[in-house]
Amino acid sequence: MNAKTIAIANQKGGVGKTTTCVNLGVGLAQVGKKVLLIDADPQGSLSISLGNQQPDKLPITLATIMGKMLTDTPIEQGEGILHHHEGVDLLPANIELSGMEVSLINAMSRETVLKQYLDTVKKQYDFILLDCMPSLGMLTINALAASDSVIIPVQAQYLPAKGLEQLLQTINKVRKQINPKLNIDGILLTMVDSRLNFAKDISTLLRDTYGRKLKVFRTDIPHSVRAAETSAEGKSIFAHDPKGKVADAYRELTKEVLKIEKLRQKHKSDIGR
Repeated sequence: MNAKTIAIANQKGGVGKTTTCVNLGVGLAQVGKKVLLIDADPQGSLSISLGNQQPDKLPITLATIMGKMLTDTPIEQGEGILHHHEGVDLLPANIELSGMEVSLINAMSRETVLKQYLDTVKKQYDFILLDCMPSLGMLTINALAASDSVIIPVQAQYLPAKGLEQLLQTINKVRKQINPKLNIDGILLTMVDSRLNFAKDISTLLRDTYGRKLKVFRTDIPHSVRAAETSAEGKSIFAHDPKGKVADAYRELTKEVLKIEKLRQKHKSDIGR
């Protein structure tokens, strides 16, 4: 078993990265996959969303682990990994991670510190999801360098073309220079208000602009007040509102992600023949 690693990235904040990381992670766990979620954002939103209300008080976080990688200090098996009652594991983050961004600048092989760590835990999981911070700094580069693919959540309320171009350039650079196997699984439209034609226009526009180059997921994530409440409760939408439209959407997204992985495995075994 070697985990498929997916970075959930967009340098714009507030587009549903963390919500997607939590709910896709739990969705995969519900169909029997072993899942590790990694909070790669110093704000610790993912850690908070999974019930750790005061991430700054956590003794071991991603910053600790990356610090140990930088100094070649041994890491114990499972060190720092927390278990969530909905069946996912979490490597949390807090404000210490912003110091790591600075430490990485002068480090050897600074782009691949996170990858070196993930290589030590990959065999224990089917999927590793990375919740990236809203910037294209060193930590996000580390996440992209460590991933097999990227999911890009985009809020359907406004035109994200400019920011998307930047992100796509960064992904291309990482692919050329560090991680040639990095793919884009797709753009995920989030916070879609189906009552507004505006959202439909944007999804059509995105599909027209990027559809040939980039997959846009068939599943849109609907806008919902209840989904926004879940992060304060430390549980996923499946536990909070299992019959709601957002839970349905994340179930569909989970199926799409599994299908992509199945095709990837088939493609690999075809090449291997």
